[in-house]
Amino acid sequence: MSAQQPPDPIERETLASIRSLANQAFSRAAGAPLIAGNSIRLLKDAEENYPAWLDAIRTAKQRIHFESYIIHEDDTGRTFADALIAKAKEGVRVRLIYDWLGCFGTASQAFWNRLREGGVDVRCYNPARWDSPFGWLSRDHRKTLCVDGEIGFVSGLCVGRMWMGNPKKNIEPWRDTGVEVRGPSLTELDQAFAIVWAMIGEAIPESEMIGPEEIAPQGEVALRVVGSIPATGGMLRVDQLIAELAKKRLWLTDAYYAGMTSYVQALRSAAKDGVDVRLLVPNATDVPLLKPLSRAGYRALLEGGVRVFEWNGTMLHAKTAVADGRWARVGSTNLNIVSWFGNCEMDVVVEDEAFAQSVEAMFLADLENATEIVLDERRKVRAPNQPRHQRPVLTRGGGSSGRATAGAVRIANVVGAAFTNRRVIAPIEARITVGVGVLLVFLAVLFGFFPRAIAYPLVVLFIWIASTLFYQGWKLHRTRARQKKPTDDS
Repeated sequence: MSAQQPPDPIERETLASIRSLANQAFSRAAGAPLIAGNSIRLLKDAEENYPAWLDAIRTAKQRIHFESYIIHEDDTGRTFADALIAKAKEGVRVRLIYDWLGCFGTASQAFWNRLREGGVDVRCYNPARWDSPFGWLSRDHRKTLCVDGEIGFVSGLCVGRMWMGNPKKNIEPWRDTGVEVRGPSLTELDQAFAIVWAMIGEAIPESEMIGPEEIAPQGEVALRVVGSIPATGGMLRVDQLIAELAKKRLWLTDAYYAGMTSYVQALRSAAKDGVDVRLLVPNATDVPLLKPLSRAGYRALLEGGVRVFEWNGTMLHAKTAVADGRWARVGSTNLNIVSWFGNCEMDVVVEDEAFAQSVEAMFLADLENATEIVLDERRKVRAPNQPRHQRPVLTRGGGSSGRATAGAVRIANVVGAAFTNRRVIAPIEARITVGVGVLLVFLAVLFGFFPRAIAYPLVVLFIWIASTLFYQGWKLHRTRARQKKPTDDS
């Protein structure tokens, strides 16, 4: 047999054109360019992530940009606080962003004051304000660290003891994933931090920002830094595009799955087309009532050929995806509408076979500690031979709000389907329809006998909203008046 002939010029030109179009599609979907010349390292759990973060902080010489949805005021949080304060006292410019809702009840004001007094520039994202009644719904859910433009980290890990576990009490650490990045892509990571920093205060001076020319190539990995902000949906477009382009495998890990109809349909279509689509989600929860809500979202996937697995450990908090052993993403975005549209999120989208294959290997290892969810003969969603948890579940890790949001999305979906007949309601969703019905009857009885129970809160809410609108209008009027005021030179 003759050796395989290399592609002719026309074929090479066609392949180059296809690659160019694919790159263009991904760049437009993500709103982020593909950047070559990077090195990347996959980090598993706090055991690998936290030491790498702390080493980077301790070796910083110029600046540290740290953005974390939650920082707990516990031994782990104090370790990071001490490290940041130590660098600030050495003259390193340390900037820290934490989320108001994420850190509500997890750290005291004294904790943040100590950081500020130690020289750390601390800003809180979107605290509750009387002039923005629903502004608190937007959250900074990112978990990123960038040091000196030399090393950066993107992950699903917040800072707290639950990610460390407690061997003395036989409590396993939360399962989570992150990456370490070096190379020109750090420019984009630093710029994404600067955008959020400017959203909540004075912008970082341009002289302190890193230019692309300042960072030499560190490897051969091409990747995109996707820094989502509210109402953009960039990561949703990427997730859907990957689901539509996957040819062989699409393996997903998610902490708070509540897929939108369009994304669920993309996964079902891929599975029906022969793609091996798998979704790994947590089983353990600190809110037991939400487990039926979680499983209610599985039926559409299972009926479409998507395989669903539940992690048997303490808590699965990772957010990763890998397709065809060629493309992978790691970051903070969950597969639900809040992450896609409501939050600031950060993900690294990597186009590298070696890295993607390492993510696949990690996924297969995780499946060894997971139970597959199936539809039984009576078309019920169940986990056959599901193990009972022998270890306590760490609570107050910041996951309750994520689970509650995912549960609310599913309730709204089921109730909407019941009223509009836009889809068939599955038997497992009977708990939701009956539960919502009972709640509405209770509220009807309550408000029927005690109408003031609804009237007074509505009066307060309407006055609050009206005051906000008047205040915003007054500020806009003042701004317009200043713009129209003639200058001394006119």
